[in-house]
Amino acid sequence: MAHKFTIKQNKAGEYVAYFKYNAETIFWTEGYSSKAGAVNAIESIKKNGPGAPTEEE
Repeated sequence: MAHKFTIKQNKAGEYVAYFKYNAETIFWTEGYSSKAGAVNAIESIKKNGPGAPTEEE
């Protein structure tokens, strides 16, 4: 699979969700105090991301 989400703990002990494409990190979330928070962030991205518009600024 060329793309995936991973969850890792940062140095502060928070859980961070990363989106990787071909082993390159494309973006990551803020840190969450629980792993469930990071899982919820991933689910929100999957649910709301596909319909998000692209805007130039």
